[in-house]
Amino acid sequence: MMNFISELILKFENNADADTAFAMEKYLKNIFKLYGVKAPIRKAILKETITSFKTELTRKKVIEITEILYQKPQRELHYCAIELIDRFLKKKYELTDIDFIQKLIITNSWWDSVDFIAKHILGNYLLQFPNQVAIVTSQFSSSKNMWLNRSAILFQLGYKEKTDSKLLFSLCDNHKYSNEFFIKKAIGWALREYSKVNPEEVLQFVSTAGLKPLSNKEALKRIK
Repeated sequence: MMNFISELILKFENNADADTAFAMEKYLKNIFKLYGVKAPIRKAILKETITSFKTELTRKKVIEITEILYQKPQRELHYCAIELIDRFLKKKYELTDIDFIQKLIITNSWWDSVDFIAKHILGNYLLQFPNQVAIVTSQFSSSKNMWLNRSAILFQLGYKEKTDSKLLFSLCDNHKYSNEFFIKKAIGWALREYSKVNPEEVLQFVSTAGLKPLSNKEALKRIK
């Protein structure tokens, strides 16, 4: 396990770029440290490292690696952690993994990690366990943690025709009075995505819901 992590970190250190790191840190409001490795190179580094250790990457080890990488200060390692989970646990989640998923959302929280987790990890977990949708979304939506609220709104981003519009509208309605930028933006984004499937239904909801102006604007961007 440590060999995987050591090799991964060494490759990032060898590809670090201080100028790029400065710009990337500024973009992320200086919340995280970065190596300055852009996404294409980051993904290539992770792919190479996975190839080197593929036979050792059991479900248990992937989770352990994720937890260790999530304790590191560099943001690229957090991205690698959640990309490992998406790659190795997709369609192989266990019911109790929701606690781990929640931990990923509320740790090192910012829009870039939370949005990936909401769509690719939480979204796929709830596709695998549809009987947990009501329980999880109720818990996340009522939480005092804004990132859990955002995740509840966004988890259906990739669902398209499988979207539960009644649930989506209910979650948006629950948070429509929020003045939090990331909640207003999430409402608009989720509705905009669903408008690609059913613009009439989104238009009807937006016209009567009394959403904040930002949510309205984002929701209607694709509706002519």
